[in-house]
Amino acid sequence: MDVIAALGPVGVALAMAADNILPVIPSEVVLPFAGYLTAQGRMSFWLAVVMATVGSTSSAYVYYEVGRRLGPDRARAVLLRIPLTDEDDIGRATGWFQRHGGTAVLTGRFIPLVRSLVSLPAGTERMGRVRFGVLTTIGSAMWNVIWLALGRAVGQRWRSIGEYSDWINWGFTALVVGTIAVYVWKRRDRIAVLSGSGR
Repeated sequence: MDVIAALGPVGVALAMAADNILPVIPSEVVLPFAGYLTAQGRMSFWLAVVMATVGSTSSAYVYYEVGRRLGPDRARAVLLRIPLTDEDDIGRATGWFQRHGGTAVLTGRFIPLVRSLVSLPAGTERMGRVRFGVLTTIGSAMWNVIWLALGRAVGQRWRSIGEYSDWINWGFTALVVGTIAVYVWKRRDRIAVLSGSGR
């Protein structure tokens, strides 16, 4: 809070970068507080969105490059040395990417534990850097707008958002998974035709 209050949007960018690399400062705390400051007129809302997105996107390239340069096994070994990161977190992010491909980078920002680590399989699978950046920017911007707007809306009660952050996170997860399921269901005939022609 002191960093954000002192440095304004730059502090938001730094905190969001830290959230992506070392998950010790959750964005569910950083962004509502920054949103509260925008409601007070101490920070521009849209500048906060831009800087939060810059911090999120630029730091996402850290794990992306680790994965791209080291490959899956060595990258996993490096990440397991980072505090608060465990095998299950990495496995969940990798599984999400394998199931949903490029969409995983876009939607992964809304999934607990996946949001920071999905960059790793994107790197190991050598997704194009520009495509990765575009998808990460869009997903991060959407995430940042939502949480900043929540903080702005509740004002001085911004801390209360943190109390319900788990429920909000899982709500986002259900929405993303449900949207993907509906998309696949509506296109099941086309998928079946493509599968048949592949034989």
